Amino acid sequence: MTVIVPAHIPAPSATISPVRISHCSIQTAQVPAMKKWYETVLGAATVYQSDKVCLLTFDDEHHRVALIHTNDATPNDHRGPGIVHIAMTYAKLGNLVSTYERLKSLGIKPDSAINHGPSTSLYYCDPDGNHLELLVDNFASVAELGAWFKTGAHERHPGGEPFDPEDLVTRYREGNKQPEVLT
Repeated sequence: MTVIVPAHIPAPSATISPVRISHCSIQTAQVPAMKKWYETVLGAATVYQSDKVCLLTFDDEHHRVALIHTNDATPNDHRGPGIVHIAMTYAKLGNLVSTYERLKSLGIKPDSAINHGPSTSLYYCDPDGNHLELLVDNFASVAELGAWFKTGAHERHPGGEPFDPEDLVTRYREGNKQPEVLT
């Protein structure tokens, strides 16, 4: 006779963190424009579409962006409460640089570029005015990031420092493969 031993079940009082953020859902009155934009910017593919919803992904997750059709949705004006932006991380600086160049060639330019210290970020606006942050981490480990925070650089640059994306491209193409670290 085989005895089945149940897997460890955490206590109901235990705090269990998720393993990742799965997706974002965006209400919109203009699904076709939003779908095209997210396919272009993220290299996403549509995995499902109906008259109510469009699901897109760019990796092995079933969907990363859900576009929900709502006739009375209005563009985001960023004056009220709500999510400020959605951030997507690239594995290395070259990927961020290449994405910037590709999008620029298509007429899609960031509305801001900020070196936050922990990350180098490009912010884009989708057709509804939602901000999408494309970023690369500036530190290889959490320990390195922790050491940087201890230098006081974050207090000296609390929101980060704006930078010129063209300068980033030039420095990268000249061989500087690391983002600048704020001091």
